[in-house]
Amino acid sequence: MTMIYLCKHCGQKLGSIQQHMIDLSILGFDQLSVKDKEEMIVYKPNGDMHIKVICEDCQDTLGQHPHYHELDFFIQ
Repeated sequence: MTMIYLCKHCGQKLGSIQQHMIDLSILGFDQLSVKDKEEMIVYKPNGDMHIKVICEDCQDTLGQHPHYHELDFFIQ
């Protein structure tokens, strides 16, 4: 199984973890609500997990333009 971290706004790959057994509680996933897990984690048919996070560039943009938080997508 590979866990791939992707920016939920621009799609940039931020990193990945490749292991056969990953204790999700060590990564803090047990701290997320069910709704947050549904929004952040996508399970792929091959067993991989795509984790939606925010990259630094998009976070900077959101900091400079707070009204973008209201939009589903702000990158054209």
